[in-house]
Amino acid sequence: MERRSFVSKAGLAGVLAAGVAPAVHAQATLRWRLASAFPKALDTIYGAAEVFSKKLAEMSGGKFQVSVHAGGELMPPFGVVDGVQNGTVEMAHTAPYYHFGKDETFALGCAIPFGLNSRQMTAWQYEGNGLKLMREFYRNYNIIHFPMGNTGAQMGGWYRKEIKTVADIKGLKMRIGGFSGKVLERMGGVPQNIPGGEVYAALEKGTIDAAEWVGPYDDLKLGFFKVAPFYMYPGWWEGGPQLDLYINTKAYDGLPAEYKAMVDAASAYAHTEMQARYDARNPAALTQLLANKTKLVQMPIPVMDLAFKESMALYDEISAKNPNWKKVYTDYAAFRKESNRWFRYTEAIFDRYMQSKITSL
Repeated sequence: MERRSFVSKAGLAGVLAAGVAPAVHAQATLRWRLASAFPKALDTIYGAAEVFSKKLAEMSGGKFQVSVHAGGELMPPFGVVDGVQNGTVEMAHTAPYYHFGKDETFALGCAIPFGLNSRQMTAWQYEGNGLKLMREFYRNYNIIHFPMGNTGAQMGGWYRKEIKTVADIKGLKMRIGGFSGKVLERMGGVPQNIPGGEVYAALEKGTIDAAEWVGPYDDLKLGFFKVAPFYMYPGWWEGGPQLDLYINTKAYDGLPAEYKAMVDAASAYAHTEMQARYDARNPAALTQLLANKTKLVQMPIPVMDLAFKESMALYDEISAKNPNWKKVYTDYAAFRKESNRWFRYTEAIFDRYMQSKITSL
């Protein structure tokens, strides 16, 4: 368990025992707004902000209130960085890679193709240099960030026709996240940037050939299995995408020390909670999808190899022209190398063995 998550899970009783209560009660009630980049229908991703808000209210004895607003309610989902930067809202909850158009470095705060998995990402943020480096970068946008959620490794998307060879990628029109789309384009595919609410119709009409979203729990809700039977894995572009809480630096700096500690603890709690929800809900959702004749197919290794090659080439090109990216990615890549060297002897082998035995019982 992460140390900050542990602190938050101790609850209000622990905070009171630490002697924080008198200072909290001396504070005036604070009301902030949080703009989410997600719709309420996606209760796991959107729900992380609600978990955070509830925990913050509990720890402050109701003195620190944060209202959570779904994507599009206060501003466009992709406009939350501008909203926090300009002080339109105090907080936002988003997937940082949505904003790579401002600077590719945003993607390193979330996920890049063949990047860190969920546990590695959390380790890099809390125990490596991730938190420090990303906060230095976000300072350019008047933002301080806190890790607040991770989906875990995602699926590789829904396809109208099975991908069997590298040649099948040529001309493939796929709804895929912007930064990952750069890699797909280098492979000969045609990335499409389509809002989540319009993906089903595009697949059904054949406007696109494939689409990726998250994983079984969210994908089942969106009904993709009805119009694209092939569900491929893994999502090599999202091995452990982290969601972030963004806070306007001026607003954050104006908080008393107790409230800053509560923000830290509540966001860490929500970070752990979101991953737990996905891990608990995806298995049953996958069973349901298979019962609806979904065809589960592994991504061909030659396709993965080409994607890996093009991803590494892309990162070198960005490093040559973007000093922000180069500074963060150099550290990120070193951490990725060392972490995978360790994981290959422990987690990977243990998980593979258990999966071969337990699932057959």
